[in-house]
Amino acid sequence: MTFLPDDLLTAIHARAAEVDAANTFPDADLADLRAAGYLAAFVPTEFGGAGLTVEEVCAEQTRLAKASPATALGINMHQIIVGVGRHLAAHATEPASRTAGETILREAAAGEVFGFAISEPGNDLVLFGSITEARPDGAGGYTFHGQKVFTSLAPVWTRLLTFGADRTDPDAARNVFAILTRDAGGFEVADDWDTLGMRGTQSNSTKLTGAPAPADRVLQVVAPGPSLEPIIFGIFSHFEALLAATYLGLGDRAIEVAAAHVKKRRSVKNDDVYANDPDIRWRLADAAIRMNSAHAEVTLVARELDEGRDHGMLWLPRLSGCKNAAAEASRHAVDQAIRACGGSSYSNSHELSRLYRDVLAGLFQPSDQESLHGAWANVVLGPVSR
Repeated sequence: MTFLPDDLLTAIHARAAEVDAANTFPDADLADLRAAGYLAAFVPTEFGGAGLTVEEVCAEQTRLAKASPATALGINMHQIIVGVGRHLAAHATEPASRTAGETILREAAAGEVFGFAISEPGNDLVLFGSITEARPDGAGGYTFHGQKVFTSLAPVWTRLLTFGADRTDPDAARNVFAILTRDAGGFEVADDWDTLGMRGTQSNSTKLTGAPAPADRVLQVVAPGPSLEPIIFGIFSHFEALLAATYLGLGDRAIEVAAAHVKKRRSVKNDDVYANDPDIRWRLADAAIRMNSAHAEVTLVARELDEGRDHGMLWLPRLSGCKNAAAEASRHAVDQAIRACGGSSYSNSHELSRLYRDVLAGLFQPSDQESLHGAWANVVLGPVSR
């Protein structure tokens, strides 16, 4: 059973090329997704949502990405934060964090759009350490000062998850995670989203110039570094799983496009369609084999998150592996699809040209391959001995 209607996905797909060419935000897509209840799809029923599981929302993200990768990647950030709210509401030990998680869920059900501002220029610690400053306001809240990049949904978010470091005690810095509200101000959005692909996400840079988060919007304050603290695991797990699911849709769509193309494309030499050429058949089969394995991995990870499976700290490299498996399989699928379709796919008018540009974003989104291999090297070999 699916949540998003097929005709809605068809309409979104019809707009994808224009959104990419114009480098604009897909406002019509967001309006359609809102009307379909997708902003609240991942919200538990007791908080006013549809109650989809992680596995189910991953499946919807894959379907949406087949229609429009950029739209799917953008709204994916909202779904990640809903997942964070779910995790805090269920697992946070501090009452204030549980309440803040519940607020996320209620506001998502009410139609608020959640953006995601974690990444910082030149900071390869990503989630585990911030160069943004979180200054205590004296009343339990904080103001945030620093630069964030890849802030998806920049034109439309009404709530923004961010974090910074409270260095009041220079010997014991703490990372502060909070939800900002757009109407409270204290930020500037740059007009700098001019990228190779995923243009519809409009992931502009955001300068935090004292953006306030009162005490009731502080999600959790934790020590820097990898951990299973509810805020860290809530962000990391939903980011990696839902991002993986989104890239699956891109790879699946590339194979669909190529399969339809080679059934019509004819070889003058062989006097036959390319779908009967053994080399072309091998290429698309090779792409499908990789995608099949990635689908299985993403489904397993999502299901184990739903079940609350305890892998301890092994969860982090497993989640990184899931994201990388999906992103790399999809990149491989697009490459094989383009090779199968030949020179026509080099034209900007061909859908594979857009998919080729979009899929490259997976190279940059955490966890990258260097981080992934470092994490698994530690699992297999232990930490580097000096």
